[in-house]
Amino acid sequence: MSDPAAPDFIRYLAAKKGLDDRSLNRQVWDHLVRELRDRPDSAPLRVLEVGCGIGTMLERLLERGLLTRAAYTGIDVEAGCIRAAAERLHGYAAERQASLTDVSGGARLFSPPNQNVRITFEAADLFDFLEREPGKPAWDLLVAHAVLDLIDLDAALPPLLSRLAPGGLFYFSLNFDGATILEPIIDPDLDALIEALYHRTMDTRRDRGRPSGSSRTGRRLFGCLQEAGASLIAAGSSDWVVFPGPHGYPGDEAYFLHFIIDTIGRALHGHPELAGNRFQAWIAQRHRQIEAQELIYIAHQLDFLGYI
Repeated sequence: MSDPAAPDFIRYLAAKKGLDDRSLNRQVWDHLVRELRDRPDSAPLRVLEVGCGIGTMLERLLERGLLTRAAYTGIDVEAGCIRAAAERLHGYAAERQASLTDVSGGARLFSPPNQNVRITFEAADLFDFLEREPGKPAWDLLVAHAVLDLIDLDAALPPLLSRLAPGGLFYFSLNFDGATILEPIIDPDLDALIEALYHRTMDTRRDRGRPSGSSRTGRRLFGCLQEAGASLIAAGSSDWVVFPGPHGYPGDEAYFLHFIIDTIGRALHGHPELAGNRFQAWIAQRHRQIEAQELIYIAHQLDFLGYI
């Protein structure tokens, strides 16, 4: 039996922007704002975002005034995401009647009143990107949004942090931490088994022969950051909480939920501990709950801010 087809990942990333906005830990974000506003250096802020996706974190940084004079580079392994990020940036600038001009090196200059931000998107594997300029401390702010739980933390974190200039900040947001909650319950034993098996796929996932992520990245980051010589300024929970309000799910979050259920379905498709039709019936019932505006979804996550 073949694997189910993957749904639209670009639409999923767009659908969760509003959810991410309300999920980010406010205390951690406010500390980031203060640190950037108190930054004494008058030179442009040098920002690297790894796993930038379709550019929603860049939009957030621009919207909230954290990037005024800056040089931003966003990398993502998926070329399709990078193309979508460039398209969204054009739309973002047009909606605000802001100037967006092409400059050298494939960058774009975003320059509405009171902002001057050089923006570069690049399709690149993280480890290939790090190997290009080994050990060069080139960045003032390192951003990783909803991505560190998808990579080999032990292998990636030390070289990433080494790219920060002295006193450089890191902002690591929406790091999954071991809880996937779906309500209402269908079958207590089956629900618990599916959650456990789903998390196990995160712990055993591999990419190009190396470990790729963990179901407990959030809690692991405390120790990994300490071992890497980093200092924490703030940390806190940033749980996704999706539920239907009086007018149903906000925005396109019904699609987001369908994507999550499909992801669980693909991850556990054909699993020997889920033999027979029970699992497929469970997946189908979860999709029906979304259509009926009944499903509640919670994922536990953690945000971190610190410096080297």
